[in-house]
Amino acid sequence: MPYQFDRKQRIAVLGGGPGGYEAALAGAQLGAEVTLVERVGVGGSAVLTDVVPSKTLIATAEAGTQVGGAADLGVQFFARGDNGRAVKPEITVNLGAVNQRLLMLARQQSEDMKSQLIKAGVNIVTGDGRLDGPNRIVVSTGKGSKRTDFDEIDAETLVVSVGASPRVLPTAKPDGERILTWTQLYQLQDVPEHMIVVGSGVTGAEFASAYRALGADVTLISSRDQVLPGEDADAARVIEDVFRRNGMQVLSKSRADSVTRDGDEVVVTLSDGREVRGSHCLIAVGSIPNTKGIGLEEAGVQLADSGHIRVNRVARTSMPSIYAAGDCSDFLPLASVASMQGRTAVYHAMGDAVNPTELRNVTSNIFTQPEIATVGWSQKQIEDGIAQGDIYKLPLASNPRAKMMGIKDGFVKLFARTGSGTVIGGVVVAPKASELVLPIALAVEHRLTVDQLARAFSVYPSLSGSITDAARAMHIVS
Repeated sequence: MPYQFDRKQRIAVLGGGPGGYEAALAGAQLGAEVTLVERVGVGGSAVLTDVVPSKTLIATAEAGTQVGGAADLGVQFFARGDNGRAVKPEITVNLGAVNQRLLMLARQQSEDMKSQLIKAGVNIVTGDGRLDGPNRIVVSTGKGSKRTDFDEIDAETLVVSVGASPRVLPTAKPDGERILTWTQLYQLQDVPEHMIVVGSGVTGAEFASAYRALGADVTLISSRDQVLPGEDADAARVIEDVFRRNGMQVLSKSRADSVTRDGDEVVVTLSDGREVRGSHCLIAVGSIPNTKGIGLEEAGVQLADSGHIRVNRVARTSMPSIYAAGDCSDFLPLASVASMQGRTAVYHAMGDAVNPTELRNVTSNIFTQPEIATVGWSQKQIEDGIAQGDIYKLPLASNPRAKMMGIKDGFVKLFARTGSGTVIGGVVVAPKASELVLPIALAVEHRLTVDQLARAFSVYPSLSGSITDAARAMHIVS
C-alpha cells in the first residue's frame, strides 16, 4: 500500500512523452492530484516526431521488401500490356501518402494518450514550463508563439520528462528541405533520389535501411570501422553485409566535416577531402537533452557534463522532491525505459512498492532489415571478463521456418552463466526480432536456466524454435 497522506499528494509532471505520460497515469492511479505540462502534444517527440512515425515508415519499407522478394518464394506479379503479353509491374512508393498516414497515426496516438489521461483525472496544461525551485513549475500559456499568460503549479513531487532533440552540427545546419534531421523527414513528398546518411548509429542505420528499401540510393557515412558501433559485433556485421548486398554504399572510417547545398544537390565533405554528392542528407549524429533554460540547476538538480539529468535507479535526482525520466536523464534512451522510469518515480515518491530499474534487464531493438534485439550482458562484456558466461550462436538459416520463409540472414545467440547455466543475455538478428526476443528477456528477468528455457514448448516449425534449440545445445549436465 502506498503511504497515506492527510490530503491528496500533488504531483506535477513537466513533459508528456512516454516517461511523463506513465508518471501521470501512475500518480492518478494511486490517488494523487496530477498536473501534466506539455507544450506540443501528449506523447511528446516520441509519438509525434520520433518513434511512432519512424517505425511506421519502416513498416512501409518492410512491406515493400516483402513484395519485392516474393518472387523468391514463387509468387510473381504481372499485368497485361496492350499486346496482351504479361508485363512485370514496378513497385513504387507514394512517399507523400506514406508520410501523411504516419503523421495521422502519430496524431491519433497522441489523442488516445490524452484521452487516457483525462479519463484518469489528470489535469493537462498546454504551455512551456520551467522549474521555479524544487516544488513549483511555472508555465507560460496562451496562443501563438509568444505565450504571455502564466500559471504556477505547486506540488510535493515534480517529474521532469522533457526529452531530447536532434544534435545539430555547426558545419551541417539543417534547412528542412535538403539537409534534414530525422524530425524533418516526414515533409518529403517523393522518395529521395540519393539519400546521404551521416551517422551509422541506431537512428542512421534504421533510416538508411528504410530509405534503401523504399527505392532511394543510399550512402551511409560511418566514422567507425563498422556500422552500429557499440552493438553486438556479429549482429552489426550481418547488417552491414545486408546493406552492401542491397546496393547501399557504406563509407567506413569516414568523418563528415561539413554538409552544404549546391542547388538541388547536397555536398558532404569528408575529413580526408573527398566529396559525396546526393539529393538529400540526413544528419543522424545523436541527440541533446532539452534541459537548458528550464530552471533545473537553479532548483538544485545536478546535471552531467552532457546536460543530462543525473538520476538513480528509482529516477530520483539530487533533489529529493524532483525525479526525471526519459531521454533527458542519464539513463538508457529508450521509450520503454522512459515509461518504466516514470512509473518507478511516482511509485517511489508515493511510498508504493518499487523495483529499482535494472539496466541489464532492459531489452532494446534496432529496426533495420533484419532487426537486432538484445538483452542482458553482451558478448564483449563476457570476453572482457566483466561477466562470467558461455556463448552459443545458432544461425537462423538452419531453422526450418526460416527456410520456408526464405530468410537467409540472422542468428540467435544465448549467454549463460558458467556453471549454473542461468541465462544472462542474448541477441536475436531476424525479421521481427523485437517480437522474438521476449522469451530470452523473460529468462534474464526471472533468472531461468538454459534447461528451464529449453523445456518450454516452441511451435514446430517456428522462428522461436531457434531459441529453445540454442538453449538445448547449452544443456548443463547435472
